[in-house]
Amino acid sequence: MKVLLIKDVYKLGRAGEIKKVAAGYGRNYLIPQRLAIQASPGASQQADRIRIKATEIRAALNEELGDIAEVLNGKTLTFPVKAGETGRLYGSVSNEEIIKKIQANYEIELERRQVETEPIRQLGTYNIPIHLTMDLVPELTVIVHREGEPALQESVAEELAEAAAPEVEETEVVDEIETIEETIEETSEEMLEEPAEEEDSQPEA
Repeated sequence: MKVLLIKDVYKLGRAGEIKKVAAGYGRNYLIPQRLAIQASPGASQQADRIRIKATEIRAALNEELGDIAEVLNGKTLTFPVKAGETGRLYGSVSNEEIIKKIQANYEIELERRQVETEPIRQLGTYNIPIHLTMDLVPELTVIVHREGEPALQESVAEELAEAAAPEVEETEVVDEIETIEETIEETSEEMLEEPAEEEDSQPEA
């Protein structure tokens, strides 16, 4: 079926656009949520009016929510959890928990639809987009780590530091030591030989 979007819908389109969608998605979600209406034969004229109005509203929202986007973008939230040996959580981290932590840390209230993520059920690091408007989508880093252990971000940093350190093979160390020892022996022999040669060259009394 074809629908006329009357509001911006993430990953689908902007208000004023006509989109072809699955009938169930349109009838059971878009239309009941007042995000779209079924496109009529004369929908193009209606679409133009909606598009102009939506552009004005979007611009005002972008200005209003710009500061919030700056606060959230690049921030990291950590969730210590209980998990099995394979890293699977005893439970999950939901978007509601993420919203609560955002509110507790930054005093910013969000709706569930603005934090689009499936429940997190595995230890790891996740990038979570926050949909403020179609143009403002700051991204948070969510680290889910085992209780009593450091956040994975710290572990990763340590691993990267170790990987950056040059690896020295044991055979290279042995070869270098042998070379140094040979150099010392040669130098010692030369120092011992030089005085003897000087004594031989002195005239007899």
